[in-house]
Amino acid sequence: MSVRAVRGATQVDHNDRDEILEATAELVAEVLYRNKLAPDEVISMVFTATPDLTAEFPAYAARKMGLTDVPLLCASEIAVPGAMPRVLRLLAHVDTELTRADIRHVYLRGAAMLRTDLPR
Repeated sequence: MSVRAVRGATQVDHNDRDEILEATAELVAEVLYRNKLAPDEVISMVFTATPDLTAEFPAYAARKMGLTDVPLLCASEIAVPGAMPRVLRLLAHVDTELTRADIRHVYLRGAAMLRTDLPR
């Protein structure tokens, strides 16, 4: 097993608690699914939100999904002028047999435009 990092992002329409929780849960689930990861293979997750998202901690969605023994951290993205608004990002550290080349990073909703180089 190796420790690998998996990235992901999604965008919400509004600074709304339920939207943040739903979009974050969708992102976490898709990262696990696309990389064939079990929850016990997750070492830690760091979530960031653009400064316009303050209605809820994204990590709470992961807790609600059962990732209760995984260290989770939330932070704010820097406010870069012209950056895409209302974006939630994820960086997960995982134990996996996958090589770096085989890791599937996940960009959903409007955030897919951040990484047009990745397969959908």
